[in-house]
Amino acid sequence: MLLKDLTVGQSCVVERLDLPFQIERRLQALGMTQDTRLQVLNRKGKGIMIIKLRGTRLALGCNITRRISVRKVGW
Repeated sequence: MLLKDLTVGQSCVVERLDLPFQIERRLQALGMTQDTRLQVLNRKGKGIMIIKLRGTRLALGCNITRRISVRKVGW
């Protein structure tokens, strides 16, 4: 499943990042690595969302959220 498919309040674990090299490395530097838990805090439009990752809020655009594979889990 893709990150863009989650709704507000759902939690997941990152399975795979399929992004351009620089964007992928930037997200990894911010803590988004494989098996990292995150929670969707807010959604706007068709994939733009605010997530909680390791205690930090991040805003991600739809071009990024549709290229991150996740697995749903309970928080």
